[in-house]
Amino acid sequence: MGRSLAPADYEGLRNARILENQARLASLGLQKTIHELRSLSSPAKPVRARPTKVCSIGPLRRSERLRGKPDSRSASAPVRRSDRSKGKFAADAKMEKGEISHLRRSNRFKRVAAESMPKQPAASDSSNRSSESSLEGSGHEEGGEVWFTGSKSIRPANKPLLNLQGLEYQLSPDASSRRCNSKGRGSIYDPVFGISCHFCRQKKLCGEEDCKRCSHLDMDEPCIGKTDCSVCHSALGVFCRACLKVRYGEEMEEVRENKDWMCPHCVEATGSNPYWICNSSICLKKRNRAPTGIAVYRAREMGYKSVAHLLMDELRRAAKCRR
Repeated sequence: MGRSLAPADYEGLRNARILENQARLASLGLQKTIHELRSLSSPAKPVRARPTKVCSIGPLRRSERLRGKPDSRSASAPVRRSDRSKGKFAADAKMEKGEISHLRRSNRFKRVAAESMPKQPAASDSSNRSSESSLEGSGHEEGGEVWFTGSKSIRPANKPLLNLQGLEYQLSPDASSRRCNSKGRGSIYDPVFGISCHFCRQKKLCGEEDCKRCSHLDMDEPCIGKTDCSVCHSALGVFCRACLKVRYGEEMEEVRENKDWMCPHCVEATGSNPYWICNSSICLKKRNRAPTGIAVYRAREMGYKSVAHLLMDELRRAAKCRR
């Protein structure tokens, strides 16, 4: 084998080769050509002159209030103020102008108004009564779930009365065939006849096969795939089959047979079942608690019937620790 070159010999050979290559490039005139090509490919950018800011030496502009002078606006010109500053609600102002025909009010206001109004005679034909735009009684909530008649009775939350304004709705054959594909939450979204679940907030037609409301779009029939609280009859007590089973451990058939069934909000208000609360994300955020997310698997692994039972046990243990 040949003797390997020492580092000094290698560096000497490398430097000699570099000098040789540079001399060859210079003899061919390539260095000048390379320099010209580089200058053509990347021309020098012109330097933009920045405009100098000229500061005014005049007097500073100040408001008339700081200068101690009265307002220059004419006293005769009226000052524009909001309806809230004038002590009026925006809806009342619109009512005076004739822009809206009815007001959106809370359930508490509607209940007082319904009780104070005289009882109206019922119409003879129920179909005409359901399709008329002017309904007897006090008021309603737009797009809403709760209606009040002239009497003190409250319409169930799973049987909301709709103002169809004489229009006829009918399910398409495709929608009718797909409606019962998902019995838990339903498969067809319907912004008119669909009833929103308080937990999943999906406004769908239920997947129950014998539901006359969702199959025939009959608003005079209750939706048997949604719950109705026997106390509040509000949207807070409307749950679909899947959310009722997974989140609260109850079956729709049992709730349907129990005429005294109460939603978690009313159960908590009456104190009949301590630490039994609504575990929807909206209600948990109102309690300054983080939403549970998909906690059904963790609850079942720990041996609980539903998420509500898991939360009830956690709240009970936290109350014992604070004592």
